[in-house]
Amino acid sequence: MHNYRAFPKSLDFWPIILNASITHINTSMLPEFIELLDEHLAYHDHEIHEDYIDIFVHSKRESVSCSFCGQISSRIHSRYPRCFSDLPILGKKVNIHLLNRNYLCLNPDCKHTTFAETFDCIDSNSKKSKRLLAEIQRVSVEVSSVTAAKLLSDGVVDIGKSTICNLLQKNNKFGG
Repeated sequence: MHNYRAFPKSLDFWPIILNASITHINTSMLPEFIELLDEHLAYHDHEIHEDYIDIFVHSKRESVSCSFCGQISSRIHSRYPRCFSDLPILGKKVNIHLLNRNYLCLNPDCKHTTFAETFDCIDSNSKKSKRLLAEIQRVSVEVSSVTAAKLLSDGVVDIGKSTICNLLQKNNKFGG
């Protein structure tokens, strides 16, 4: 039996156990996992399905700074659902569901009246975590996009060859 507490406090070890033969998921670790993913996220609930896990999270922040001018705001304008994929846990694909918040910018000189809350683990408008994108790129540079799509679709993430090509092209364009 593995002692889960013996693993490092970093999430870098998760790809090592992607295809582990362990079938039981210690769900009491999900809150800690989410906090390691992003310190501003808190675990709310989860649902385990046959080949994927839905994890529901919420923000712990009371206020955030405007991404355009830096003004701190705690006035929520609206909320919208956001879902993104992350690295699998024990061979199950992971979908993280977040009720993202839009805030009102209180700076009268700012050209933007609202802005969305952001998190370090995911880029704005992205459907995949930064860690998952890095894993996709790592696999994709070693094999063809067709082979990478087949490998990744088997327990990691549903992805097509054109998405892989676009991701690699975007990464090369920005010096990644």
